[in-house]
Amino acid sequence: MGLVLEQKNDSKKAAAGKGKSGSVQADLARLRNIGIVAHIDAGKTTTSERILFYAGLLHKLGEVHDGTAVMDWMIQEKERGITIQSAATTCFWSDCQINVIDTPGHVDFTVEVERSLRVLDGAVVVFCAVGGVQPQSETVWRQADRYRVPRMVFINKMDRMGASFETVVAEIRKRLHAEPAVVQLPWGQAEDFRGVIDLLGMRCLEFVEESLGAEVREVPMPQEMAVEAEKARAALVECIAERDEEVLAAYLEHADVPAGLLAAGLRRLTIANRVTPVLCGSSLRNKGIQPLLDAVVGYLPSPLDVPPVEGHNPKDESPIQRKADVQEPLSALVFKLANDPYVGRLYFVRIYSGILKRGQNVFNPRTRRRERVMKLMRLHADSRTEVESFGAGDIGALVGLKDVTTADTLCAENAPIELERMKLPEPVVFMAIEPRTRGDRDKLDEALRNMSDEDPSCVVRRNEETGQNIISGMGELHLEIIKDRLLREHKVEANTGRPMVAYYETVTAEAAVRYDFDREIGQTRQVAAVEISVAPAGRGNGNSMNFSVSRGQIPEEFRADIEGGLQDALYTGVLARYPLTDVKVTVTGGEATPEYSTGVAFRTAATMALREAVMQAAPQLLEPIMFVEIITPQESMGEVMGDLNMRRGKVIEMNTRGELQVIHARIPMAELFGYATAIRSLTRGRAGYTMEPEKLEVVPQAIRDELVNR
Repeated sequence: MGLVLEQKNDSKKAAAGKGKSGSVQADLARLRNIGIVAHIDAGKTTTSERILFYAGLLHKLGEVHDGTAVMDWMIQEKERGITIQSAATTCFWSDCQINVIDTPGHVDFTVEVERSLRVLDGAVVVFCAVGGVQPQSETVWRQADRYRVPRMVFINKMDRMGASFETVVAEIRKRLHAEPAVVQLPWGQAEDFRGVIDLLGMRCLEFVEESLGAEVREVPMPQEMAVEAEKARAALVECIAERDEEVLAAYLEHADVPAGLLAAGLRRLTIANRVTPVLCGSSLRNKGIQPLLDAVVGYLPSPLDVPPVEGHNPKDESPIQRKADVQEPLSALVFKLANDPYVGRLYFVRIYSGILKRGQNVFNPRTRRRERVMKLMRLHADSRTEVESFGAGDIGALVGLKDVTTADTLCAENAPIELERMKLPEPVVFMAIEPRTRGDRDKLDEALRNMSDEDPSCVVRRNEETGQNIISGMGELHLEIIKDRLLREHKVEANTGRPMVAYYETVTAEAAVRYDFDREIGQTRQVAAVEISVAPAGRGNGNSMNFSVSRGQIPEEFRADIEGGLQDALYTGVLARYPLTDVKVTVTGGEATPEYSTGVAFRTAATMALREAVMQAAPQLLEPIMFVEIITPQESMGEVMGDLNMRRGKVIEMNTRGELQVIHARIPMAELFGYATAIRSLTRGRAGYTMEPEKLEVVPQAIRDELVNR
């Protein structure tokens, strides 16, 4: 980085420079697919806006607090000042193409983070310099661990009162079990924050306020920072040398390792997920973003640096790998759906290998069907540009597909591959919804179908007893947004019930049952027999369905009917009509009568067999347990703790953060409705809290009896 960085932010120059070598491998080496992830209010969207501004994509800075942020384009996002849907865009920096996905921080929209991390090569995790490592920060970190995504840290809001760079670094090490590699120090903190000190080059960088931070000056090292900077650089060199042989060899020859060699070692360790580079700044005050972009290019991986994507052959389940290469057969993952009023349904895809062209036919292994891609779109928040093709490593959107859902694979028909599907969280709240008028019924059904296709964490089912639709989601805010979108986007008037806890049922023992169905329906005899066994699948593993039937026992034509019947029973439960979860179902046998067996008979037999088996397998009710972080003044501790005990809360740990007390607790979701009002009343508005779903637990007997006997 030079004295002034204005020459780096011309996206047209960078775009023109892309591909000059004519080498596909060179182009991929200059590509970065990154996500901006963090806890709510850590400053993700503001950071994204600054990235686009300095990269030349925006000519005016947008702000989250006044509803002008480009990446928060939904009307609900502008009104609430939060990110609800992940937004994708493309910019250029240092002759590199950077595909950026800005993700939500609120726990109710965590599925957006999950599916974004599934397709990204790297992530920038933003922490608030005052709040530090907060609950949702831990969640997104675990999500990144699950997909082995290399990441770097940007400690934001260094200009705020109470900012502490050292405290956040210590929390990253303690609570996230990561190895932070501090590559920058803040030059001042809180109201004294002026810039950053680059430890690799031992340079002090100041961001000129008159140019909105676009001009970066290198100034002499402040006297008061010299000793601290020397110690921090020595610690950085040791951190890298301990883990990288090339840097260690240079360190043994001379303790002052050159910046270039140190940066190369840091890049190798970051890509291997062995260390996490830590930078700092203040996005709102336009400080620290250009060095962050340099670090994204310098340390985070290109598609060539990550392992080949893994999948299996849908024909024989044999494992397959695909390298990031346009010469490989096509493989792409659909990670998101969106409905656009102008172009119809958009399918967001990550291309892992091969080339996808406009008008090309692709194969969907799930449906065993061929689909035709009508248009390809390069994305920028809610606007888009048509392109002719996408290559390996690209992220974009398709138009024209029909029977495709989130997590489907698109591939070449002559070289099929099915990529790993995403694991989605279980909903924790639900509400009933029904149209206000008979004329709205079809519109409501279609709108709910579209919204559940867009958002897999929005689960819609029909209560056959009441005829109402039941919407399940990740929290009260999630359901509120769904209701608001139904009215504004789909123009559907609907009545809704109050949000309620999404309980589940499960089994705690094993059981096996044979059910014989023999009944006359409409003067036609229908016969079928199904044998199944059920067993606990382990908490958090979800349901599984397997067939272990000898050839000829049940004709193949009835297998789909049996699966449908089992799915019906899993949705409706046996104790209190709540969905079953964490149940392993195995079809072990059955019998068909050629003259009388029908699909309806097998579906009904499967449903009844599963219900009987569950009743014999010691069924239990489960309730969602939330991990809650409460930050309260010391003088209100007694009232807060007393209230926690009344809510069946279990305190995990308590820490002091300045003059405030931080409480980590587990509390049943059923006890947290209206908690925002209660805690404000208890602490005169001085306390705050955040929560996220953690696990499901068996409900106490008294509550079980109440739920079953409703």
